[in-house]
Amino acid sequence: MHIQDISLLKKLEKSGLGDKEALVYLALLELGGAYPSRIAEYTALNRSTVYKILLNLSVRGLVNEIEKKNKLFYQIERPQKLIRYNESKIRIAEESLETVKNILPNIESLFSSLSDRPKITYYEKEEGILQIYEEHISVKKPYEMLAWANAHELINLLPAPFFDHYVKTKEKIGIKTRGILPDTEENRAFNSVRYKGIGEKLIPQLRYVSPEHFPKTRLGEITIYGDKKVSIVNFERDKMIGTVIEDESIHKIMKMIFELSWESKLLRE
Repeated sequence: MHIQDISLLKKLEKSGLGDKEALVYLALLELGGAYPSRIAEYTALNRSTVYKILLNLSVRGLVNEIEKKNKLFYQIERPQKLIRYNESKIRIAEESLETVKNILPNIESLFSSLSDRPKITYYEKEEGILQIYEEHISVKKPYEMLAWANAHELINLLPAPFFDHYVKTKEKIGIKTRGILPDTEENRAFNSVRYKGIGEKLIPQLRYVSPEHFPKTRLGEITIYGDKKVSIVNFERDKMIGTVIEDESIHKIMKMIFELSWESKLLRE
């Protein structure tokens, strides 16, 4: 791959383009336009993939094609088209949200008729994991959140603006927190870094355990929250998945296990 500006590539991947779409778009930008064969060489993608991506980008008005020497030559449209494209996605999302709000009573009616069994929801990649943390603060009444976690890895995972939103919403709702963390310098600095300025009653109460008692799980987190939910998250970049279990009995069992852990002689203040 010959892409020069890797930093810009990463930003394009967050602008509404897929990973490979961002790669092709940036290749056209750096090359000033190119034939598909040259794009394939520049990006290390195969030609059939490049053709499909060019077609998708063209349909969305982000690139245009012109005929040169009986072959199709591609170049990007004015960069402002990226803004218009994302604005159109926002409009579509707003329309979809309004539709969901309208049909929500019907869906909830059907949902409540299901048999009383645990509800398990799976999430993938960073956007899925962020949804889980939004779930934690979707409970609109005070409760106590309990967690086994590696806070340092959590800081690395969640974007700073999102983390600020997460903490401020917890404070607004009145969510208290207790957590058990690996005893590391980074984890001991967690509260002072991420909960600075938060009311004393809502600053997480943390206890620490020697890191060797957190094998593998040093890259994950288990959180007990709300009235009957438990989330389990794997932070590893190549295995980034999460699960939310909604069940009152499982919730109570996990709370019992946490309380037993909290009183363990292995923990340090």
